[in-house]
Amino acid sequence: MNKKSFWKSGHKPTLFGSFLYFDISFMIWGMIGPLAVVIANDYPMDPVQKANLVALPILGGSLLRLLLGFMSDYIGPKLTGQIGMLVTIIPLLLGWLWVDSLEHMYVVALLLGVAGASFAAALPLASQWYPKEHQGLAMGIAGAGNSGTVLATLFANRIAQHFGSWEAVFGLAILPILTVFVLFSIFARNSPHRPAPKSLSQYASVLKQRDAWVFCAFYCVTFGGFVGLSNYLTIFFNTQYGLSAVHAADFATVCVIAGSFFRPVGGFLSDRIGGSRMLMYLYAGAGIMLAGIAFLPPLTVVVVLLFVGMMCLGAGNGSVFQLVPQRFGNEIGLMTGIVGAAGGIGGYFLPLILGHLYKSTGSYMPGFICLSLITFCAFTLVIIMQLKWRNSWMRRSATVTDEAVNRIGELNI
Repeated sequence: MNKKSFWKSGHKPTLFGSFLYFDISFMIWGMIGPLAVVIANDYPMDPVQKANLVALPILGGSLLRLLLGFMSDYIGPKLTGQIGMLVTIIPLLLGWLWVDSLEHMYVVALLLGVAGASFAAALPLASQWYPKEHQGLAMGIAGAGNSGTVLATLFANRIAQHFGSWEAVFGLAILPILTVFVLFSIFARNSPHRPAPKSLSQYASVLKQRDAWVFCAFYCVTFGGFVGLSNYLTIFFNTQYGLSAVHAADFATVCVIAGSFFRPVGGFLSDRIGGSRMLMYLYAGAGIMLAGIAFLPPLTVVVVLLFVGMMCLGAGNGSVFQLVPQRFGNEIGLMTGIVGAAGGIGGYFLPLILGHLYKSTGSYMPGFICLSLITFCAFTLVIIMQLKWRNSWMRRSATVTDEAVNRIGELNI
């Protein structure tokens, strides 16, 4: 595959629209992470309460991804995305005008999950325009919209500081979501090759297949690790290294950039050497970095370790979704929702692990050791599954070109 053949094989305006939708939705989904330190000035929270606050948007997103995945198959990913953006305005209005207690803030945090659920519409919308041998790169480019998290960590606390109110951040976020709604409506189109909707019984049958649960486990670690750390790192830098809310979010931004922009790289490289082999390398790298972070080295060192670790997790997101359409091409809408929901669940538990263990031990070391062990478990699972897959659907898949088959053979995948 070359770059020219990829760009000619699909629909660029839809790819652009999907990226914008995903990007602005992730910005909104990730706002509470950096704002948590500022919100705590108005509503004092212990470590577990802070962890709950930043985890609730992820939980809401994981649950609603199932719904949006179902809607994408039945009414089309474009209409699903349009509905998702309009509904996202509701929690933004509530955060701006309604919140006056920590309990209200929890409600808003949970409802912001609809922005995170954009995953289940944006990725199928983009990928359905491209042949399967290019879907790793297509889904990686659309999925690079998780770079919206960078916008949240970089600007949310600065805007709150400028206006003297974190509530203003919610109100101002309505402007970009409305702008993207208009652009998305103009540029994005459903693919004429979109698979016909399946019955509920057919969807249920997907979950009876072991591979569906394996992909869920993989994405629970890669995406869950990325989004969970993205939402929690501002709290980590503020608590462990005593940085101000703005500076803590700046350091978090550096780490989030790595995870965001290496997602398409993961998809691109997986198209060439195979998603399972790529995941094996990435899980090993992430596990080593998380183990190093557990020793809580000086700030400069921990930023480097987090950057490389987040890079591995972000690229791993692209690798997982290079494999999913090959194995479940006809159920890609629902599988995107299911696998995405699993990733959200992983992201929900990660802040809770760090927050609870910090509260009980007074140190982040046990939390990061736990995360490292989970990542190495995923590494082991990849090794086991690739031995099974290379003798089953990977070999039979009509989506693999002769050139890719030869390359896979040379690499003993």
